[in-house]
Amino acid sequence: MKRIVSNIQNLGFTIMNAVSDNKKVRPAGIIVDQTLVNDVSQGVSIRLINGKQRSSAVKLDKAALTDLQAALREVLEKEDA
Repeated sequence: MKRIVSNIQNLGFTIMNAVSDNKKVRPAGIIVDQTLVNDVSQGVSIRLINGKQRSSAVKLDKAALTDLQAALREVLEKEDA
């Protein structure tokens, strides 16, 4: 007999725009979810939020996440300038 105990964790990050007084500007942002089983990543997904609607989850592999990180770093460098 083999007994397996899994420790499953779901990490979720919701990143939203600041609240606006302009009624034409709806809440918007993204959700990043990661599932860990026994501290090993089983996958990462991203969803867009537009108002009360959420897009389908898009699964990203390690290479795509690394590219996303590099793109965000470059964008933020331009924002600080």
